[in-house]
Amino acid sequence: MAKKTNTAKNTGVEEKLRSLYDLQIVDRRIDEIRNLRGELPLEVQDLEDEIAGMQTRLSKVEDEVASAKTEIKGHKQLIKACQEKISKYEEQQKNVRNNREFDAIAKETEYQELEIQLAEKHIGEFEVVVETRGLLLTTIQEKYEERQSHLEFKKGELDSIVNETQKEEKLLLARSESLAKALSDDRLLTAYTRIRSKVNNGLAVVSIERGASGGSYFTIPPQRQMEIAQRKKIMIDEHSGRILVDPELAQQEEDKMAKEIGSLS
Repeated sequence: MAKKTNTAKNTGVEEKLRSLYDLQIVDRRIDEIRNLRGELPLEVQDLEDEIAGMQTRLSKVEDEVASAKTEIKGHKQLIKACQEKISKYEEQQKNVRNNREFDAIAKETEYQELEIQLAEKHIGEFEVVVETRGLLLTTIQEKYEERQSHLEFKKGELDSIVNETQKEEKLLLARSESLAKALSDDRLLTAYTRIRSKVNNGLAVVSIERGASGGSYFTIPPQRQMEIAQRKKIMIDEHSGRILVDPELAQQEEDKMAKEIGSLS
């Protein structure tokens, strides 16, 4: 009876190792798909943010130009009103009865002339605003159109990759979830997830390659390699912290999952 119990226990560990390695294969393929997109999603987001900033700036400069033109129009109307008053005062001066009235009209005329000079000065200042802001508008608009064109290219590039892989990725994500549930070992799944989050390539489960754990240069002692091959317990690489499986198990699962993943694409 004891022998049967040990065999059942060993089989349970081996099944967990196979399920775990299958999960790693699926998650590895998901990582490959997402790496294929590279930095494109971030580039697209950065371009969209930059363009939104340009739109805000364009709107602000356009408002400044519109405001300056309104001011110019207002001062021109003021000049016209002052000129009409001056013409009226000149007619009145022809009919004055004394020097007092003449001086009073002369002062009003002088005041209107000063108003005209001040208005002309303001017109000149606002015309400079219109000119400089107009040049700035042209510069921003040109850059905006260039960035917009670049964004459309990048979005097209990203959409193309997404369209090619989104069906496979969706199916792989569902398969990853089902494999995680089928593992029926929350502690092992938590360990797997934790290791994946800490390693650069996302590989939490690796096989022994040329006497070392996959991706590592540290040799695993022969005795430990034999223990891993027996599949009696979950073994962790002391150097990389990854879960280890023997090459034979790894190859069997690679071949099996290659057919399954191939049918998804």
